[in-house]
Amino acid sequence: MNSLALKLDLHVHTCYSCDAMTTLKEVLIQSRKRGLDGVAITDHDTVEGALKLARNSEIVVIPGVEVSSLHGHILGLNITRPIPPGLDVYETIQRIHDAGGIAVAAHPSVFYKRMKGRVASNFDAIEVINASAFPFSLSTYLNRRLATRLDLAQTAGSDAHYVSEIGFGYTLVHADEEVDEIVQAIKRGATVPLGSPIPFKLRLERESLSLKMRF
Repeated sequence: MNSLALKLDLHVHTCYSCDAMTTLKEVLIQSRKRGLDGVAITDHDTVEGALKLARNSEIVVIPGVEVSSLHGHILGLNITRPIPPGLDVYETIQRIHDAGGIAVAAHPSVFYKRMKGRVASNFDAIEVINASAFPFSLSTYLNRRLATRLDLAQTAGSDAHYVSEIGFGYTLVHADEEVDEIVQAIKRGATVPLGSPIPFKLRLERESLSLKMRF
């Protein structure tokens, strides 16, 4: 295993998601503040922000997307073109693979219930730690159990929708700083998922900002 471990938040939203407010510049500032080596930008059903940040970044930026499949949300990492929402989970994963990316089951303790018993082993990884999940400890336990049962790689991310949330969940990935090498390392399980829940105060701030966005 490569001795170099990159600290990466693998689930970050920006203002290119309809329910998030973080600017691309704020992602860079907060990532450095939190000691991250990089992030995966995974906006809802769009790669626009991810591609813009990847072209002009001082940190590692993995372009990605959070796809709204019929059975839940799927993270596509190393994705540079849109993946259509609303497809069956298997077709969504195939589209991600065809685009050269890897497919990660996002917040799967909720996701897996919606799959109604379908086998999910064609994923490349399971998001074991999602800092936005509630209740955090139970979610992490169920996610880790699922990943172990399916013998899949484990990842972590903040699922940040606001700048202050970035970095609460992160993955140590044993790879160099090339995006292709990083995603291959994730796929083969050269990862350590780490993190803690987003503090209650920040959750309240998220709800307050969310209400302002709606009205």
